[in-house]
Amino acid sequence: MCTGISLTATDSSVIVGRTVEWALSDAHHDRIIVVPRHTRFTALTPQGANGMQWTGKYGYTSITAYGQDYGPDGLNENGLYVGMYYFPGFASHREFDPAEVHRTLSVGDFMRWMLSTASTVDEVLAALARPDAPMVVRVDDPRFGGAPLPFHWKIADRTGSSRVFEFIGDGELHIHNPIAGVITNSPTYDWHVTNLRNNLGLSQAPAAGVTIGGVTLTPLGGGSGLLGLPGDFTPPSRFVRAIALTASARPLPTALDAVFEAFRLLDSFSIPVGMTADSSTQATDIVSATQITVVSDLTNRSVYFHTMHDRAVRRIDLSRVDLDAASIAVFDDPARIQSVRDLV
Repeated sequence: MCTGISLTATDSSVIVGRTVEWALSDAHHDRIIVVPRHTRFTALTPQGANGMQWTGKYGYTSITAYGQDYGPDGLNENGLYVGMYYFPGFASHREFDPAEVHRTLSVGDFMRWMLSTASTVDEVLAALARPDAPMVVRVDDPRFGGAPLPFHWKIADRTGSSRVFEFIGDGELHIHNPIAGVITNSPTYDWHVTNLRNNLGLSQAPAAGVTIGGVTLTPLGGGSGLLGLPGDFTPPSRFVRAIALTASARPLPTALDAVFEAFRLLDSFSIPVGMTADSSTQATDIVSATQITVVSDLTNRSVYFHTMHDRAVRRIDLSRVDLDAASIAVFDDPARIQSVRDLV
């Protein structure tokens, strides 16, 4: 269960934020990697590491789990953002064809390919439109806890351009323009947009009073115009709530203002430990709880985050990172990264 939003400051800075949850108790999504420029990649296929090969042009940073070198959230040195969101029951990737092994990618490789080769959303779209475009197939990666890997993606860049990619049916790619940059999980994106029409009565303005039989009735308090706003953690409800909260965001002068506004909005989607666990058992681990909240400043190429264990907001500034290093840098302990209060 993950929720994504976008904000644009009045100085045109573009901000993308999301929460990260996962249903497997040992998936600690607080491992940070920095992948340098000119890294050589070989994609996974059902046969092993024998898929598409390429050399990346750009460096990027990503949060990861299970010792992978991808996902679920990444930003490259040009401000291209790629986020993976769980999409169970609807994602359908192509069957592996050995004859096309040279252009075959797993879902994780698809993310790595975008972050390492493209600087804008338009560049990704152009590459996917080519006759020899990469093919995304299902590859069960044991490093991912043995879980199936049905995902869809949100990508965005510092111009404010954004898309949602979904492979459905027989692996056909469907591309959507996200409303206000909002994304959650299943069902398909067009379903969520249709469902918004059930919530047209929501308003930031308070409900008007009414007079009945000579008695005037007024709202009991603030927020009455949002009566009926879904408050549960299902993907459809989170989608509606994210649209309402994003639409209500006040004008924000700078990128940093928008970054911290994004954290405040995403607090509405933070899931406590045990909130979605079976009520017959006492939650003892992090199943489906919000493990990390990430906000990326695409304009200034910085990633901010806090974890469920440390609410200090920390920053990775890609302009300060050595992206010409000889190997991938790994931060297993986020506390090693300076907090924002130390930097500003």
